[in-house]
Amino acid sequence: MPKPMKARLTQPLVRENGAHRAATWDEALERVAAGFRKSIAKKDPQDFGMFSCSKTTNELNYAAQKFVRCVMGTNNIDSCNRT
Repeated sequence: MPKPMKARLTQPLVRENGAHRAATWDEALERVAAGFRKSIAKKDPQDFGMFSCSKTTNELNYAAQKFVRCVMGTNNIDSCNRT
């Protein structure tokens, strides 16, 4: 018997006071951007890392590594390409 399908998220959630609540896409993206800016401002590139997927295109993986290295200033990027 197949497992019941779980409901998919239809909008972003943000954590507030230890719980998740629904948010607009603009609010969620602004929170992400604020976190990136905070990491860059601290000038501690070890605070940031990215994991990329081998199932995506080479072009998208290239863009991800360029973002991590040029924008975030770190070499902390990895993928599952070697598995």
